[in-house]
Amino acid sequence: MAGKLEGKTALVTGGGRGIGRAISLLFSQQGARVAVADLDPQTAQQTAAELPTRGLGLELDVTKKGQVVEGVARTLAEFGHLDILVNNAGYVTYSTFEECSEETWQLILDINLKGTFLCSQAVLAHMKERRQGAIINLSSLAAKNGGLAAGPPYAAAKAGVSSLTIGLARYMAPHRVRVNAIAPGVIDTAMTRSPQHDKMTATIPLGEKGQPEDVANCALFLACEDSRHITGEIIDVNGGLYMD
Repeated sequence: MAGKLEGKTALVTGGGRGIGRAISLLFSQQGARVAVADLDPQTAQQTAAELPTRGLGLELDVTKKGQVVEGVARTLAEFGHLDILVNNAGYVTYSTFEECSEETWQLILDINLKGTFLCSQAVLAHMKERRQGAIINLSSLAAKNGGLAAGPPYAAAKAGVSSLTIGLARYMAPHRVRVNAIAPGVIDTAMTRSPQHDKMTATIPLGEKGQPEDVANCALFLACEDSRHITGEIIDVNGGLYMD
């Protein structure tokens, strides 16, 4: 039986570890060829080598437009076309309103928001020409609750990602390109191993942290034909921590 992404190609940023790795593996298991992009080239190569389909490991800093354009070009040269972009690359370090430095603010916005914009921008012409494609952005619970465990710059950046998702979905809908986002809550990765996240974990209605695979399953839904009539949505994956 063919996988849900048979014949498709995907580019996953931050794809070497955590949620990005889980998405890369699941997409590959469902038949997609995957370009695994990561700031750490060794991690990207290792994950790409584990894929059951053809993989490509890319060193990619999503804050650098030249690297983003080159990474998309290499993906197209390797696979011939690109069907799915997952903007997963992210960074967080906890700070308060008083303690957050200008450098921390800028770094977090550059990686989480600017990186999402640059990567999306780099694939638009190709997807418009083919009149198909799916872009999946990673927002966050922090975009909805003000970043109680993540701090102000991360909350602001992810709120920007949610807004960007809706705007881009409207812009690309006439070209049959769907744009959606996932807003994870507390997912069991290195980014959520902090006292602040431990406090939030204790209040999750379903009683436990989510796993990277929980987010990957949602990404698969948004990438495949099961969600063909869904665009401009931000889907919560948080165990009931935030309900709307």
